[in-house]
Amino acid sequence: MRQAAQARGNQRTPATRRKTGRSRQAPFIPGEYVGRDPQGLGNVFTRFVNERGWNSPVAVGSVISRWEELVGSEVSAHCKPESFQDTTVQVRCDSTAWATQLRLLRDTLIARFDAELGSGVVTKIEVIGPAAPNWRKGLRSVKGRGPRDTYG
Repeated sequence: MRQAAQARGNQRTPATRRKTGRSRQAPFIPGEYVGRDPQGLGNVFTRFVNERGWNSPVAVGSVISRWEELVGSEVSAHCKPESFQDTTVQVRCDSTAWATQLRLLRDTLIARFDAELGSGVVTKIEVIGPAAPNWRKGLRSVKGRGPRDTYG
C-alpha cells in the first residue's frame, strides 16, 4: 500500500507528538494535498479518474449521456448515438433527410464537442441513415442476390 501511495505521489506524513502543546507539523497551505487531509469531492474524483486512466471512457459517457444538451433537442429527436470508438461517434438518423442535415452540421458539432468536453474527445462523426428492411428471413434463405422473380 505504501508503494502504491508513493507511486501516486502521496507523501507519508509522520505522526507528531506534543511536547509543549505545539506540534511540529508544517503550516497548512490551501489547495495543497497532504496525506490524509480532507478534500473536495470534485478533486478526489478527478484524481481517481486520472490515476486509473479513465479519461477517455468518462468522455465517452459524457458524449452519450449529454447528447441532447450538446446537439440540441431538435437534432437529438431524430439522431441518436449508437457507438463511440476511439474518437469517432457513430450516429444513426431516422431519415435520410436528417442524415444529410447531420452531415452538414458535422463541423459545427465537433467544434461544440471540443468546447464542452475538451479538445480531441470527438474528432469524427460517422452518420448512418435509417436501417433498410431485411428481406432475408428464415433458416433457408438463399445466399447471394437470390431469385429475381419475387416481384413479378
